[in-house]
Amino acid sequence: MDGAAAVAGVAAAPWHRAVAVQPAPRPAVLALVVLLAAALVLSPRLWPVTRHVVTVVHEGAHGVAALLSGRRLAGIRLHSDTSGLTVSVGRRTGPGMVLTAAAGYLGPALLGLLAAWLLSRGHAVGTLWLLTALLGLLLAQIRNWFGLWVVLVCAAVVVGATWWLPAAAQTALGALVACVLLLAAPRPVLELHAARRRGRAPGSDADLLARLTGLPGVIWVAVFLLANMAALAVGARWVLDAAV
Repeated sequence: MDGAAAVAGVAAAPWHRAVAVQPAPRPAVLALVVLLAAALVLSPRLWPVTRHVVTVVHEGAHGVAALLSGRRLAGIRLHSDTSGLTVSVGRRTGPGMVLTAAAGYLGPALLGLLAAWLLSRGHAVGTLWLLTALLGLLLAQIRNWFGLWVVLVCAAVVVGATWWLPAAAQTALGALVACVLLLAAPRPVLELHAARRRGRAPGSDADLLARLTGLPGVIWVAVFLLANMAALAVGARWVLDAAV
């Protein structure tokens, strides 16, 4: 009986850590986090690295949407040029395919919004555990060596932070995740729009959605951008509410 209780305690430990309340970040710390997030998104030298993280979330969102809509995942690839590909099996048309195709460019903003909400409620570590779950999904579905390396590096950082960083540092990291995702989400959409104008993105998510729904691809680009900007506005308010 004692052995069973010990096993149950070990199994429940991650859940207790995920739902625990962490101290709110100090305004000065939050200001530094926002500045760092802005640098990671706006700096020409840092953006390629940040873009890999955004792609991880983008492809993970495709995968989650595919599973939720009843499709079967057949593999995910992450490439060194920061692009990615998620393959799912199921009907080639219908709501499930539309949801799967639309999820990619909405995923980073939605995860950033959820992270900001958790931060405002004092659950910054919950954000890190959400990332851990998403990375676990990717690890099970990744189909190329570069993608595996990217996911393993991200997983090592997130899992290490949840177990070994002090509470204040975990809160700062949760805030950084929220800020980076919220600030970064619109940029790939703008890059998509520029690529489509030059005729360099014939197989984009927006073009796939245009074929599935009959709405022009530019409308889908506008939907992505408006949704991401709305998430940024709401998420920024929640992040500010999290400060002492």
